[in-house]
Amino acid sequence: MKIHVTGNAGSGKTTLAKALGEISGLNVYGLDNIVWQAGWQKTPLAERKLLEQKLVNHPDWIIEGVSSIARQSADFIVFLDYPRHICFFRSIRRSFRYLFSSRPELPENCPEIKILPQLIKIIWQFPEVAKPEICNDLSKVASVRIHSNQELHHFIKNVRNNKSLKSNLLNQSQATSKWNP
Repeated sequence: MKIHVTGNAGSGKTTLAKALGEISGLNVYGLDNIVWQAGWQKTPLAERKLLEQKLVNHPDWIIEGVSSIARQSADFIVFLDYPRHICFFRSIRRSFRYLFSSRPELPENCPEIKILPQLIKIIWQFPEVAKPEICNDLSKVASVRIHSNQELHHFIKNVRNNKSLKSNLLNQSQATSKWNP
């Protein structure tokens, strides 16, 4: 089973991917340490694509982040489609926690204080820049689009209560074409 968890910065991708990994036993991979190198240096695009391709070549996975390669390789996509103001609030809250240090999923020397202006820009531009491509890919594969914490908790509860993550996700998405909790 290949699951891609995507959404805006601060939408909860890392947290959800870890939870799904615990439930399913699937390996969880984050794209932050592929997109970024030490000191918030962006990984060159060709190298990034190569690293992403290596991840999706694994037989089973959960990949969290924004990636057309992961979306197009996934059996199931979870799109955390929270409003900008929620993503902004969560990102700022997280940034204060790691203001002068790197988050566990990031390379060394990536304190939040160095990226705050860019983070705000990413969150603000997400609905126009990334969301249309994500929505287009959702129509091509089994998926769920989550808009609120209530929908998220319902989704996690349904996954947790079913012994087979794969059958749970695929059956629910097939039953409604686009499963909405």
